[in-house]
Amino acid sequence: DHLGINKSVPSTCFPPACLSACSWDEELLEAEGSAMGEECIEEEVAVILGPGTNIKRSPLCGRNFEYFSEDPYLAGKSSAALIRGIEGKGIGTSLKHFAGNNQEKARLAGNSVIDERAFREIYLPAFEIAVKEGRPSTLMCSYNRVNNVYSCENKRLLTDILRDEWGFEGYVMTDWGAMDERVDALKAGLELEMPGPCPENTALIEKAVESGELDPAVLDEACRRLLRIILGSQEVERKAYDRKAHHELCRRIASSSMVLLKNSGKALPLSKNGRYAVLGAFAKEPRYQGAGSSKINPNFLDNAWDELVGRGYDVEYAAGYDAVSGETDETLIDEAMKASEGKDAVIIFAGLPAKYESEGFDRTTLEMPEGHNELIRRICEVSGNVIVVLYAGSPVTMPWRDRVSSILLSYLPGQAAGSATVDVLTGEVNPSGHLAETFPLSLEDTPAFGNFATEDLDVLYRESILVGYRWYDWAGKDVAYAFGHGLSYTEFTYSDLSVGRDSVSFTLENTGDEDGAEVAQLYVGKNDSAIFRPVRELRGFGKVFLKKGERKTVVIPLTDRSFSYYDAGLDSWNIEDGEYGIYVGSSSRDIRLSGTLGVKGGKPSEWKGLRSYTRDGILKDGRLSVDDGTFATLFKGDLPLIPESEGITLNSTVAQVLATEGGRAILKPMMDSAMPAMDESDDISVMMHAMLLDMPLRGLGTFSPGLTREFISSVIDQINAANAR
Repeated sequence: DHLGINKSVPSTCFPPACLSACSWDEELLEAEGSAMGEECIEEEVAVILGPGTNIKRSPLCGRNFEYFSEDPYLAGKSSAALIRGIEGKGIGTSLKHFAGNNQEKARLAGNSVIDERAFREIYLPAFEIAVKEGRPSTLMCSYNRVNNVYSCENKRLLTDILRDEWGFEGYVMTDWGAMDERVDALKAGLELEMPGPCPENTALIEKAVESGELDPAVLDEACRRLLRIILGSQEVERKAYDRKAHHELCRRIASSSMVLLKNSGKALPLSKNGRYAVLGAFAKEPRYQGAGSSKINPNFLDNAWDELVGRGYDVEYAAGYDAVSGETDETLIDEAMKASEGKDAVIIFAGLPAKYESEGFDRTTLEMPEGHNELIRRICEVSGNVIVVLYAGSPVTMPWRDRVSSILLSYLPGQAAGSATVDVLTGEVNPSGHLAETFPLSLEDTPAFGNFATEDLDVLYRESILVGYRWYDWAGKDVAYAFGHGLSYTEFTYSDLSVGRDSVSFTLENTGDEDGAEVAQLYVGKNDSAIFRPVRELRGFGKVFLKKGERKTVVIPLTDRSFSYYDAGLDSWNIEDGEYGIYVGSSSRDIRLSGTLGVKGGKPSEWKGLRSYTRDGILKDGRLSVDDGTFATLFKGDLPLIPESEGITLNSTVAQVLATEGGRAILKPMMDSAMPAMDESDDISVMMHAMLLDMPLRGLGTFSPGLTREFISSVIDQINAANAR
């Protein structure tokens, strides 16, 4: 089932990338990949359709729970580790979605308009690292256009960059229903159409060869690439995997990745002697995975309430809100307030219900459901010790964060949601997760605000390289929680910084009372740069476990790319000559050590796009404000926008068609008869409805095989004729 709507074979629901990325632990991610490979061996699955490695351009993207980070270096390293684990078991991976797929709105028809520098510095490096260090067997192209060329037929992406520059040796497949023109895609370097094969497109390939339009050598090479993977696959004997061992690994990944955002007065870990109220339906019905095609039917599923009771804690439960809708319910809140009376602390489980974030549509707000926020506000009025556990796939605003004692971000923890969360709450596991994305104070503060998921199919990446923490630091904006932030039940000190051209070393010491792990992060910034660039950028990290009182020397390597920017004027990477700042710390804003390093390089080209973004020019009232002219300076020539069409085409979306009189008259009755009514009361219905409206007409045949391109073209002719009358 490629839509995630029906029951599937049970398997381990590991934490999705939104949480596992917060481990900053390549060894742990590789172990997760190995376990996934073992499950594929038992179920005779040849290729896992992942990992998803797209950049979190906006925290509103509905599929962000599947992606690792807003930072390309962390995303690439995390993805490569997972791939190595899976491929090491003889199972293929399909790195996705290549490229520029950073929103769900109109993902099958949208045009990501990205300047070359941003493309090279932000949106491609994660894929590059994953390809070079992970060596995936396959790669999945994205649905969208990139600078007005569909990814499936983008030769520059699939051949010039992927194969010629990065040395990729596998085959490229489409995302499900992403094919536009089959022959053009084959020429561009795309081998496999999915779902497929499509008889209609197979006939087009045969016809193109016979007419001389397609060189048979191109077809031969495509076949060779497929066969190299098929014939080169390891002979793997089917073997059952240990379900309980995988559940425990799931638990370890989740507990090692959860982020302790706040811990005033050391409210956590919980005391075994305390009396606690446990509030929120998520305590018994955890939000543990995302919605859409990645949905898992888990082998097991535990919850925090059962775990607390089973471990002998004195707890009283109240639901507090409706688990599905998240709406305020005064009766449930009253019950929660009564349960909180006389307790040493109140633990509230809150976050985002499934229908708030999913593949197929984007969020429209950073706020949690009002019922969750209201419960927290009201409990803060009767308790001075409130602990909030958040289950959500992406950032939320927290209007109550200054009033609560502690906040534990569990993201979506997988099937061991309850046991892993309680491990951290009780101190059986010392939290060591660090944020892989920034938590902003408001939606308006985000760099893509106003340029994300609009009704326009041209999606202008006006913020260019200023994505995530790069934007917040460059603009000097306060945030709720910085990229890389994460607290522990112990303390770590940094000292003895030594900076060299090839590496940075320092001493890390656990000066607290508990054993624990710290994520030490290395950032590099150019001092007094002649071009616009971020204040500092992540260039390395290391997760280090230390017993209390223990100290270790940490060494993080540097390469040419650690100092490079992409010079579109030279069409190449370049190092700017001069002095660089070297920063080591516990987050992008918690810098513990700093130094400088002189690096030999060259001068930037005269390309005007390198200097066109200035604070005075694009920072208006604290928000990003880039006009068309300024944005256009980043491109050589006109902006690559979708040409205006004189009528409905195969690439027109269903929503565009239904906006016309002829489209409503002809297409709507066909849709009503072909699809049952959807009440949008659950995540699957919301996803399906959003996907249908944003689908280009050519894609209808993917999900309804009887709708051939020839038939759809005839319907388009009827619609255009009706609209012309």
